[in-house]
Amino acid sequence: MGIGTGIALFVIGAILAFAVNVDLGGFVNLALIGYILMGAGVVVFVISLVFTLQRRRSTSTTRSAVDPASGEQVTRSTTDTSGPPTV
Repeated sequence: MGIGTGIALFVIGAILAFAVNVDLGGFVNLALIGYILMGAGVVVFVISLVFTLQRRRSTSTTRSAVDPASGEQVTRSTTDTSGPPTV
């Protein structure tokens, strides 16, 4: 959801900065608002990517040991994923 929000902010900002030519009497500069929205969109997009990539990081651990009762080698593998599961 954050990635889409970042893209939407960037697109709305680009439209305001480059495509809208409306004079509002000098009170509001739409080009400046467009640039601010574009910057905010880039920041939201980058932060969303960082959180998404962190959530998908996982660690695999493999341990081998010898069972003292039977003398057989036992291997145990576990996978730990940091953060909530992704859907």
